[in-house]
Amino acid sequence: MSDDELPETPRLTRPDGSPVRALVVDDEPSLSDLVSMALKYEGWDVRTALTGQQALQHAREHKPDIVVLDIMLPDIDGLEVLRRMRADGNDVPVLFLTAKDSVDDRVVGLTAGGDDYVTKPFSLEELVARLRGLIRRSSLVVSERADPEIRVGDLVLNEESYEVRRGDTEIELTATEFELLRYLMRNPKRVLSKAQILDRVWSYDFGGRSSIVEIYISYLRKKIDTLGPAMIHTVRGVGYMIKPVG
Repeated sequence: MSDDELPETPRLTRPDGSPVRALVVDDEPSLSDLVSMALKYEGWDVRTALTGQQALQHAREHKPDIVVLDIMLPDIDGLEVLRRMRADGNDVPVLFLTAKDSVDDRVVGLTAGGDDYVTKPFSLEELVARLRGLIRRSSLVVSERADPEIRVGDLVLNEESYEVRRGDTEIELTATEFELLRYLMRNPKRVLSKAQILDRVWSYDFGGRSSIVEIYISYLRKKIDTLGPAMIHTVRGVGYMIKPVG
């Protein structure tokens, strides 16, 4: 566990108390079984698929809360599976799992509507942590944690309801903006480098595209720092930090 992760890992469930439903799609049975076993250990109801067509069928019948989707499949690829799911109105969080390590492939996966991206080989613990993060932000499940709120000064972020407010003003964030803010707020007064942010928020290194961090920091500033004294600070040559005013 990295030092920026909270040690507490409360069990996640659906609002009615039933298990989180997960769909794992990979044409390697051994890998699919490994991920499935890890998620079942979390108490989740897991289905697996070896092809894109099986994945679409499970998505319609099983109605998962989270999908782990390999891009390289024997029939239709994962990107097409995702496009068809989105066309059906299914906005379930999707984490791409693939052997591809090209920056362009990673960007395509996210712009196609994916929510996160992990490249093989991967840490199983990290994969589960990222899935839990996506699940929490989806607002489809609840957690047993007593207090899901993170506070830095007058800024409050709720990890379960996906709500953010500064003072009495509610702030609307995209999924990526929320994850970036959550990472900053879980590390108040700590300078985080672009590399750390890329690894934690995007799960991969953009290489020459590290400017994506600057872009999303600017998005957050427009939504947060315009509501009062600046809270998000640039430490030139090092990274970014959030801290309470005063």
